Amino acid sequence: MTILAVTGLTREAEIAGTEDVVAVAGGGDAAGLARKLDALHGDITGVISIGLAGALSPLLKVGDVVIADQITFGAEKWRCDNLWRVALAAKLPGAHQGPLIGSNIILENPLAKAALYDATGALAVDMESQVAARFAASRGLKLAGLRIISDDASHVLPPAALVAMRPDGGIALTRVLWSVVKNPLQIPALIRTGRASGKAFAQLLRCRDLCGSGLCGI
Repeated sequence: MTILAVTGLTREAEIAGTEDVVAVAGGGDAAGLARKLDALHGDITGVISIGLAGALSPLLKVGDVVIADQITFGAEKWRCDNLWRVALAAKLPGAHQGPLIGSNIILENPLAKAALYDATGALAVDMESQVAARFAASRGLKLAGLRIISDDASHVLPPAALVAMRPDGGIALTRVLWSVVKNPLQIPALIRTGRASGKAFAQLLRCRDLCGSGLCGI
């Protein structure tokens, strides 16, 4: 039996993927990720959206853990499996529980985050959860969400961060460097963003180790 972990970056997939977890990275391309998932076959028993996320709630800090009780996208809503949610919470004391929301675009500024938080009440946003939820629903599979905050609700992402992700989930270094050349004033913000991401990745690795086999889904 296998758990499917849906991520954005290949680094997230490398952390989430274990002997009994198959990880697929979306790279910010929702349609491409959906095609990758639809092509999967085999004994998949559950789907978890896992990786980094942007905070919508002003109470969340970089490195905070969010366990989803539901995933939303526009008018669409998917309930997460209650037993899986409880198992994750038992392994990750101190985690925040509440809705995750999916987005097809990066929310790079506090105004956009605040507007989405006011409209939905979702704790955090990422670009893969809605794809993972749709796939789980289409296959009749249990669903979970586990996300680590990499930028808080007040953080403004620098331009280089907005062009960094490739469709395969890797980092487009050439685009990042070119963005820095065009706008070197963003370097301090880019460094801060990198440090925050590093903290979030370390927390993601810690959560994976604490959750153990199947990320609590088996």
